[in-house]
Amino acid sequence: MNSFSGFPPGKQRLVQVPSLFFSDLLPCIDHLIEMKVTLYCLWAVQRQEGKFRYVRFAEVLNDDLFLQGIPVPDSQKMDAVQDGFDRSVTRGTLLRVRVRLASGEEDIYFLNTAKGREAVKAIEKGHWIPGDDQRPIQLIIERPNLYVIYEQNIGALTPMIAEQLRDLERDYAASWIEDAIRIATSREARNLSFIVSILKRWEKEGRQQPFTAKAGSKDTLESIKARYADLIED
Repeated sequence: MNSFSGFPPGKQRLVQVPSLFFSDLLPCIDHLIEMKVTLYCLWAVQRQEGKFRYVRFAEVLNDDLFLQGIPVPDSQKMDAVQDGFDRSVTRGTLLRVRVRLASGEEDIYFLNTAKGREAVKAIEKGHWIPGDDQRPIQLIIERPNLYVIYEQNIGALTPMIAEQLRDLERDYAASWIEDAIRIATSREARNLSFIVSILKRWEKEGRQQPFTAKAGSKDTLESIKARYADLIED
């Protein structure tokens, strides 16, 4: 048995554990690795930021310190950890949802809380966009107008398109992007490269009056087509 020298003096970083863990879970969890997985997830989500926090199975397998505490041979650790997650899901402590990313399918886990249940429902409805390597998905519980406008006017919101739109959001005001999308629609140039070209022109030459043309306004639509004709490839 490895001994523990005690908690050092001074202020320590604390992890919040719901009281229901002690009254409802602790008495009934009878599997060591399930207990370790449960405690690990309670700790891991509190190290994250944002409204919706989750644990990736892949990142647990990369945590050498955690794996050291799994009392099975190295060749069996992945299966043992997976069994611990499966037991936690079966018990109802964790919620599991599978997402399809560019790198393949991946299971992510939420604590079975109100926010966790809301997140799983959102993912199942497709209300998410790809994130980065650390956080592979970003939830869109209330979908941003930009993504809705793009889907309604230009086309499907693929992972690559979603990533490019996020980059545009970082570089340009939302009103610019939305107007550029509407101009692309009126010009029947339904592609992101045309939208980017408009934004770059505005950035370089100054933005024209916001797009306020009403449907069927022939003069305005014709002027828009003429103004951006050089951005369209024949």
